[in-house]
Amino acid sequence: MDEKIKSTYEQWRNEPDMPVDLKHELRAMENDAAQITDAFGATLSFGTAGMRGIIGAGLNRMNIYTVRQATEGLAMLMDQLDPSDKARGVAISFDPRYGSRDFAYNAAQVLGAHGIKSFIVDDIRPVPELSFAVRHLHTYAGIMITASHNPKQYNGFKIYGEDGGQMPPKESTIITESAHKASDLFAIKTLEIRDLRAQGLLSVVGEDIDQAYLDEAKQVNINADLINTVGKDLKFVYSPLHGAGKNIGRRALSTAGFKNFEMVTAQTIADPEFPTTPHPNPEYREAFDLAIKLGKQVDADILIETDPDADRLGAAVRQPDGEYQLMTGNQIASVMLNYILQAKQELCTLPDNGIIVKSIVSTELATKIAAHYHVDTKNVLTGFKYIAEQIKTFEENHQHTFQFGFEESYGYLIRPFVRDKDAIQSTMMLAEVAAYYKQRGMTLYDGLQEMYQKYGYFEEKTISKLFEGLEGQKKMAAIMESLRNDPMTEFAGEHVKSMEDFQTATRTIDDGTTETIDMPQSNVLKYWLDDGTWITIRPSGTEPKVKFYVGVEDQSKDEAMQRLDKYVQAIHELIEKLTK
Repeated sequence: MDEKIKSTYEQWRNEPDMPVDLKHELRAMENDAAQITDAFGATLSFGTAGMRGIIGAGLNRMNIYTVRQATEGLAMLMDQLDPSDKARGVAISFDPRYGSRDFAYNAAQVLGAHGIKSFIVDDIRPVPELSFAVRHLHTYAGIMITASHNPKQYNGFKIYGEDGGQMPPKESTIITESAHKASDLFAIKTLEIRDLRAQGLLSVVGEDIDQAYLDEAKQVNINADLINTVGKDLKFVYSPLHGAGKNIGRRALSTAGFKNFEMVTAQTIADPEFPTTPHPNPEYREAFDLAIKLGKQVDADILIETDPDADRLGAAVRQPDGEYQLMTGNQIASVMLNYILQAKQELCTLPDNGIIVKSIVSTELATKIAAHYHVDTKNVLTGFKYIAEQIKTFEENHQHTFQFGFEESYGYLIRPFVRDKDAIQSTMMLAEVAAYYKQRGMTLYDGLQEMYQKYGYFEEKTISKLFEGLEGQKKMAAIMESLRNDPMTEFAGEHVKSMEDFQTATRTIDDGTTETIDMPQSNVLKYWLDDGTWITIRPSGTEPKVKFYVGVEDQSKDEAMQRLDKYVQAIHELIEKLTK
């Protein structure tokens, strides 16, 4: 074992104030060199959605010490601010995961030691409400303790900027560098909670933020008459998957006029074990088992689920045979976008300078839909903070008016009073879309087919390859290096028309010419083939995975699926080749 790793482990073992649970874990790993190396051989870093990791003892784990270190980085940044900006403080929220409340209060204690005030929620709240709280309270920053849809062993730490969007790379890099300067995690100063309260450095918020958010949410739905006439008859099931969406989601739907929905009772319990599903992730079918069962009992038109921190939304639509089919994130986004633009056009509220924003790995169907309504499309890197940055730019230069933003990974934003993906808004909008088709005697499944017949059949798929531990990180780096050193000129027998390397910000055309890509640097490769197919490869910023994305378009569903299957097979062959 590396001597530095061993020394760090021993320092943790001998720390007198180590919490009992971490002390037991450290003792249990004393004869396991591999476990010690994994826990202490690397440090958690900020990816596309903040810092995320397995809960436990070590530098490469989520615990009160790594949370304090990350918060110390933010506090050191705020110490350099104008006093009036520093005085605005930080909003802090948390989800129902193990350790979340404790991590949130530890963050407040570190900030308090720097004289920075915290506004902390009284109980679990969704990610979008934290984003909203930053804007509503005019704080300088926000902290959200969450691991989104990861398994129960994980937790995480997100930092938000004053616009309510996640901290962009420049600021998050400064915070990370500042945090690493605080290398002695046990020396980071904290204030006791009672002292924070006594000095006015901690305020508890809750219903005041809820009500302000709900007041804004009243503007999400477009056609109130449609909801009043059809919404009361629309039958749907909603599940918060043991998470933070249960209260605000129910209230938002009722406020909008949707009364005829059922909650999956067992999954309204905020339980960090997520006992009813192996994956608290609404993109997986097993997460819908209870919703499907209830849906069949009440003859629901649609099933809607939000993940534990209520920033992602998944859905299942009833098919003609009465069974439920899960929608992909791209399908959900496309059907909502198509309805939003059509409804606004009919009501004469669609602006001349409308624009949508999507990630580079999301469906091109959205681009086609937007163009049909004379709305522009802006592509950005993966990470909703890049969508938030664009919204801020639009507001500053007035060249465009934001209409919709999304990522294929089940994240959507309708109204920009929030600057992160918002599953509460999305639940309200998807229910309205379902009501629209119900008024026409159609299901949402029928609506999807109608959309495909109009715009063409688009199919996409994401394939993830898991690489755990420190060795896994090295393998992921080697895969990306190999692809750059030996550029692909053909894929599955189709010629590569162009390749985009976002790390060098360069687009290389097949004739050898190059162009500059106007985006931040990122470890992403995207290939465009002669038949219009695109393939993107990138390491995940939040999980130990390399992700392979593919998108195709054809004249019929069967033809599109055949083409997709061909490329998926080729991707699996490429993965096998790259991992040998």
